[in-house]
Amino acid sequence: MNKHEELACKYFTDGYNCAQSVFAAFHKEMGLSESTALKMSSAFGGGMGRLREVCGAVSGMFMVLGTLYGYDDAKDDAAKKELYTQVQSLAQGFKDEYKTIICKELLGVDGAQKPEPTPRNSEFYEKRPCLAFVASAAKLTSEFIAKNGL
Repeated sequence: MNKHEELACKYFTDGYNCAQSVFAAFHKEMGLSESTALKMSSAFGGGMGRLREVCGAVSGMFMVLGTLYGYDDAKDDAAKKELYTQVQSLAQGFKDEYKTIICKELLGVDGAQKPEPTPRNSEFYEKRPCLAFVASAAKLTSEFIAKNGL
């Protein structure tokens, strides 16, 4: 396991959501404080606020990508295309391992859930495969950065 995978897993087991865990694992590379990274990504947990849509780990991965490689010129279509190509490539890497990037499909639940967070206890960690998703997203992101540089 590389340092980003370890950090992401630690954040998750400390109680942060999947998006926070992945995004905050790269806060230094993005030039963000840990607190800012955790706040920026906090709404993306549970597949976007427990709506169970795009997996939070995947959202965190995309947020890192946008922060490090994103564009800021609305007219730069080449930069948009490059970023979207990268997003789709990382999404495919996650799908290759887990078949989907949709939280409810990954967890086998029907859809949106009450906004109350699930208590983090030993039963949660035994039932939920989320730690593996967090590790995989951090690994894919780390490999992408290693290949493409900062």
